[in-house]
Amino acid sequence: MDISRRIKIRHLEAFVEVARQKSVGRAAITLSLTQPAVTRTIRELEEIVGAALIEREGRGIRLSHQGEVFLSHAGSGLAAVRGGIAALANVATTTGPPVRIGALPTVSATIMPGAVAEFLASGLKSPLRVVTGENRVLLDQLRKADLDLVMGRMPAPENMASLRFEPLYRDRVVFVVARSHPLAGLRQVSADILARHPVLTPPEGSIIHPFVERLILEQGMARPVKAIETVSDSFGRAFLRASDAIWIISRGVVAAEIASGEFVELPIDTGSTMGAVGLITRDADRPHDAAVFFADLLRRRTAGG
Repeated sequence: MDISRRIKIRHLEAFVEVARQKSVGRAAITLSLTQPAVTRTIRELEEIVGAALIEREGRGIRLSHQGEVFLSHAGSGLAAVRGGIAALANVATTTGPPVRIGALPTVSATIMPGAVAEFLASGLKSPLRVVTGENRVLLDQLRKADLDLVMGRMPAPENMASLRFEPLYRDRVVFVVARSHPLAGLRQVSADILARHPVLTPPEGSIIHPFVERLILEQGMARPVKAIETVSDSFGRAFLRASDAIWIISRGVVAAEIASGEFVELPIDTGSTMGAVGLITRDADRPHDAAVFFADLLRRRTAGG
């Protein structure tokens, strides 16, 4: 009989685990087997391949030269089998259509994680994909049916062609700094603060950019001298923690850091930047049932927000 047909998965599992643990006893514990059973399996494997794979070394063991050669192939082979089993299990549990959600930074760090956790707990057999990025990119993907829905601030009317918007709650722009910032805790700040510190600002084309531009004019504030345009919330958090920058951003993006005291909101009236946040879908068709269910989760989690 061909050698490859005589080698079983249990042979590879025992050999790879013994090689990893460098101990038959520890391998037996990991595999939930007795030590004699592991020893017997290794001897069967050595008999099949016709070579001593493991040698004694003092009170321990080590791989022989043949064992080292065999391990590289046995490990990859075992990993491939385990990957195949996992793939089969995944196919069995993800039979529904994928749910593809676009999330602006406003909601990706607040509303979205809880909704995703609730979706996974529901037992629906649909894979879930959450995509973040610039508003224009997400809306373009939505129009092309690469996304089922997008959640974020209401776009400008000229960007709503073939789309519909359902408001869920309102959010505003804030000016935040790290709690160690010299401006943190002040009851009043001067109009020239943007000229005296690095400033993270929303770039032109982002939804909140016109709100911020109008606010700066309304407040008579000096323009930023060291401006860094970004829509990356991860970069914004990291940069604020490492510098004396001011970050102009939707409050929902940094709500958790404000609540914990890590970031501090500056005393600037930003009421004029208040805007609706909600669901954006294609006007021509209705999302499939799993996407509708996810949309309902978002509605429930923002009710009264």
